[in-house]
Formats: sequence, C-alpha cells, structure tokens
Amino acid sequence: MNMKSLMVATAKAVGATLLTSLAAHAAYFKWEMVELPASTGATCGNGTPYRFFVNRTPLTSKTVVMFEGGGACWDQAACKGGSLLNAVNPDGIPTNYMSDWNRQAHLGLVTPFTARLHPLQAVQTQSWNIVYLTYCTGDVHTGNKVNVYNNTDPANPMTYYHRGAINAQAVANWMAKNLPQPDHLLLTGFSAGGVGSTANYASFRTTLKPKKMALAADSGPLFDVPRTATPEQAPSVLLHNKIREVWGLDGPDGLVTQLITKYPGAGDANNMGSITAGVGKIFPNDRIGYTMFQEDTNFSAFSYQKFYPDIANAATNEERLKMLNVKWRQEITPWIASMTPANVGYYIPNKRDINGSHCTTIVTFGGTSIVEKKLNHVGEFIDNLLDGKGPVMRAYETKPTTQRVLLSDMFADWLAPLIP
Repeated sequence: MNMKSLMVATAKAVGATLLTSLAAHAAYFKWEMVELPASTGATCGNGTPYRFFVNRTPLTSKTVVMFEGGGACWDQAACKGGSLLNAVNPDGIPTNYMSDWNRQAHLGLVTPFTARLHPLQAVQTQSWNIVYLTYCTGDVHTGNKVNVYNNTDPANPMTYYHRGAINAQAVANWMAKNLPQPDHLLLTGFSAGGVGSTANYASFRTTLKPKKMALAADSGPLFDVPRTATPEQAPSVLLHNKIREVWGLDGPDGLVTQLITKYPGAGDANNMGSITAGVGKIFPNDRIGYTMFQEDTNFSAFSYQKFYPDIANAATNEERLKMLNVKWRQEITPWIASMTPANVGYYIPNKRDINGSHCTTIVTFGGTSIVEKKLNHVGEFIDNLLDGKGPVMRAYETKPTTQRVLLSDMFADWLAPLIP
C-alpha cells in the first residue's frame, strides 16, 4: 500500500470511528422504552402492559438498576392512587413516561442515579448503563397475586394485579438477553424501590451474574419483625402481616417462599426483615448498604398510620408526627443490630426538610451530612459501596447539629420548599 492509499484508508477509518462515536454520544442521553410481552406475566396493577426504560452506553458494561419508589395499596381506594401513600402510576406506564415532566421520573432527574448530567449532583454511575425499573403494582415490587377490591365501590369492583416480583424478574431476564454481562452492577431504589431492590437482589444476582455487585437501598427498610411479635414489640408487624396475605408473599409462588426455598441462609420466612442481613450472608463478596433518615415522616406514616387509630386520629399534625417517630425509632435499633455480616453497612443521618426526611438519594445528596463522622453526604457511602475499599461504611448520626455547617446542607434546606 502506497502512502496515498494509506492516508485514504486511515482517513476513512478515523471518519468511521468518529461517526460511531457521535452516534453513541447521541444515544447516550436517550431513553429506550421496553414493553414486556404478556407471555412474561408482567403487567401493571390495572392490567396494562408493563414498560421500563433503558439508557445504554457502548463504553462500559457497568450497569445501575433503579427501582422506582411510590406508595402502595391493599384496598380499592389506595389502589386508585391520588395521595402520597397510595399506589403510584395507577393508570399504568405510558410510552412517554421518561419524557413527561409530570411523571414521577421527571425526565430521570428524580435521582442522580438516572440522569447522565444531573444539575445538582454527580455520582459515578452516571456514565454506566442505566435501567429505570418503573413502579405500577402497589406492592413495593414484591407481589405475585391478583386481588379484587370492592370496599369503597362495591358496584364497581377493581381487579388489581400485584405483580411486582414478576415484573422485576422479567426485567432481569430481558437484561440478560439484551445487555452485556455487567462488570459491575448496582441495584438501588428509593422508598418502595428501596424495598424492591433488597427483596429482588438475589434474583438479579443469579440472573445477570455480574463480576461485582452492590446494593444501595434507600428508605425502604425491612425492619426486624417476627410474624408473632406484638405491636408493642415491633410496630410494623401489623403492616408486615397484612402485605403477606394481600400481595401473596407467603403463597407457593410468593417472593418470600421462593427466596427462602432457594436460599435457606437468606433468613426466616416468619421474619421478612431477616433478608436485610440475609443478602449479605448469601453473597458475602458483595457490598450491601442501607440508608434512610431517623425522622422519615413518609415511610413511617405508611408503616403505622392505617394500623394505629391514635395516630390516624391525632389532634394535630405535630402530635401525629411525634407518635410516628416514636415507633419508627423503636424499630431502627433492632434493625441495625441485625446487620451482623461484615459486608453489610448503613448510612443513617437524622433529617432534612426535602420530602419529609424521606429518601436520602432523591433530588440531591445535600442535606445528608453526618458531621460528627466528617461525612459530607450520602454520596460518600455510595462510593464506599462501589469502590470496594476497606470495610463497608456504618454511619449513624447521634449528635445532630443545631445549625447547618456545610454549604450543600444549606442549599438542600433552601431547595426543600421549592419541591412539591
């Protein structure tokens, strides 16, 4: 080959590489909608097709899966949605979910994990493949049961598909066929998604077989609650025993039954909270992390308000919040004590104003510092989980500062009233 031919060939190769790079860059910000076929069993609560969204990159096999949050339901009124604690997306998942600002994902900006360029926060997974696992089944991504609800409108009964666990497994199966085997996989989720990412961790681990994997479950704690506990011993027992039945968790095809059958070391079927430590026990080389606020007013309301009339009928909102927090803090202590495996950690600051101190990883990591531990925000906990250096972090704020000392915290406080 002469010099001229070599130059032409080189120019063509460079041009092709440049075009490929530009095409990949354009797709880097694009969400791909995936609709699972009915044959998978996947569906939203109202029977419409289940859809989730993928943002791919050819530059890495590393992948983050975000389990979407929202409320939950076990009666007709709550399954129709309409309030903070009720089922989210009762009308299903439209094809334009990720481009409709009025939807919970807010173009992927609801959390820094699902935005390539987030205006408020950077996190290392923003350059990874991103899977946004939507939530539309009212069962914190764990159910496998069809119910008919008619308690508020007997003349028009509602058939509702609690198929969260089926949807999650179908997503994992799709990923195994359509995305590269992950060099590193992070499962995360906020609120209901925090529960879902924990409960479905084993199925994603075994289906996708990543070389490395971590869990960052945000504000969806599965407290240490034996089935036979009294409400005085474990206030969440009324919630746990309710959802066991209505979402089919204990049924022959239920998530609890299948998980404990496959992984006896994962915990005790009579204590759903045992999976908190169980994930670390059955996957000792993974890094498992839980984060939430000590003064979470939303998940605590979901856990107790419908089950304790004194809370539901409190004379003032201030009194209601106080009673919620007493029960909430009671359950935090044994939950942390149960995290005995060395690869299980936690990050639990006291409070921030955003979303009633619910979820440490939505919108921004600001407002989540633990000053006494010299930790600026929950992002340091996430990096500890992902980087794999040293012990898994365990940080609990015991001396909340009376005034903010970090600019990121001050900014989060300023931002809070602007967030609906």
